[in-house]
Amino acid sequence: MLPLRDSVPTRTMPFVTVGLIVANFLVWFWELSRPGVNVHVFRDGFYPCALHGPCSAGVHPLPWWEGVFTGMFMHASWEHILGNMLFFWIFGNNVEDALGHVRFLIWYLAAGVAAMAVQSFVTLEFAGVRSASIPNIGASGAIAGVLGTYFVLLPRARVLTLIFFGIILIREIPAFWFLGIWIALQAWTGGLSLVHPEAGGGVAFFAHIGGFAFGLATGLALVLARGRPRAQYLR
Repeated sequence: MLPLRDSVPTRTMPFVTVGLIVANFLVWFWELSRPGVNVHVFRDGFYPCALHGPCSAGVHPLPWWEGVFTGMFMHASWEHILGNMLFFWIFGNNVEDALGHVRFLIWYLAAGVAAMAVQSFVTLEFAGVRSASIPNIGASGAIAGVLGTYFVLLPRARVLTLIFFGIILIREIPAFWFLGIWIALQAWTGGLSLVHPEAGGGVAFFAHIGGFAFGLATGLALVLARGRPRAQYLR
C-alpha cells in the first residue's frame, strides 16, 4: 500500500516538516557525492555495537550519540528516501499541527532516538556481533513515530491509497485501517526476521515498531493532557 494524500487539511504552514524533508534530501545529495553512498553510510551510519561492543574487525563507529543523529538523516537509495519522505509529508504535517512547530521538532528527534534504541536492543540481544556491526540508517524510525501519533489523533481521517493486490487499485480508506495494516506488517516481518534473518531484507523493522510505539504513547499522552476527544483533531 502506498499513501497518496489524506483528507485532513492543516491549519498552519508545516515549516518543520518541510525543513526536515529538505534536510533529508540535502544529506542524500551529499551521500551521492564522492566517495559515494556506501562509503558515507559505512563511515557515518549508526552502529548498535557502538552502544555495547565489540564491533567486527574494520568497523570504527562514531560515538553512539553522534551516530544516532547522523544515521537518522541518511538513506540507502532513491526508493528509500522517496518512500520515507512521501509518508512523512502526508502524515507529518498534521502531527506538527497538533504539537506545534518547536515541540514537533524536539518530538521528532526523540522518536528517532527511541526507534534506534529499540532496534539496537533487539540487535544486541538476539542478532550477535555481525548484525550489530551493520550500519542502521534512515528516517523511517522517526516517521513511524509520526504514524503512531497520527493513528491516535486522526483514526477517522481518510487516506487515498494505491493498493497493489494482483491488480492496482486506488481507494480511500480510514487511517485506522491503513496504519493498522502497516504496523501489523512490520510486526509480522520483524518477528519472522528473528527466525529467518534473510526475510528482513536489511530493513530495521524493530525501529519501525519502536518508533510507532513511541508515537502511540506520546499521542495518548497528548490527548489525556488536553482533555479533549480525538474527534476534535479532525476539524
